Amino acid sequence: MSQNFLDIQKGYLRKAWSRPLDELEVALPARYGGGCFHFQAFGGQCELHPDQIILDSQMMSGPEGVLIAMYASFVTNELVQLQPLKAFKQFPGGMGYQGAFTTNAEKALIPYVEAIQRHQEEIIHRFSGHPNKDARRCDFSFTIYSLPRIPLYYIFNRADEEFPASVTCLFASNADRFIPVAGLADTAEYTAKKVIQLVTEF
Repeated sequence: MSQNFLDIQKGYLRKAWSRPLDELEVALPARYGGGCFHFQAFGGQCELHPDQIILDSQMMSGPEGVLIAMYASFVTNELVQLQPLKAFKQFPGGMGYQGAFTTNAEKALIPYVEAIQRHQEEIIHRFSGHPNKDARRCDFSFTIYSLPRIPLYYIFNRADEEFPASVTCLFASNADRFIPVAGLADTAEYTAKKVIQLVTEF
């Protein structure tokens, strides 16, 4: 399975590196040096090489590597339009992935809502995000950047006597300009996995 992911990743890397270097540097955006691009991805320090991806000093051979390479091959240099926010199902083709998105990107976080609230400052810092001061009718809310042009806007509510805990994940209105819709769902899923990993390690 890892070999399949690596083959897919390398295909996207070839497409990404076929772009002019200055164009790719601006689109990611990233810093080019030492034969690779440097930027933040999934809360870690990423190096995008022509034939491999290194995240926090580890070579990527799984889905996260594929997503980073996919992003690098598709991303444009458009400004991120965080407002108006868009639900995943509102993107063209999103309904086909809605069930998996809800399960893997939102419901997966529900058991950890209280831990996420306790550690939200660390999570925000790790993902270069910010609290959402405009959020209403929620216990807390923040935006984190899974990839430089892919912000995820989260709305959290703790469980109470009347309602169970809930998590909502929203996107910039033009998020599908930077990665295909299927990749957008997977990005949210692996961001959720990383957040869960972080709150269980803190």
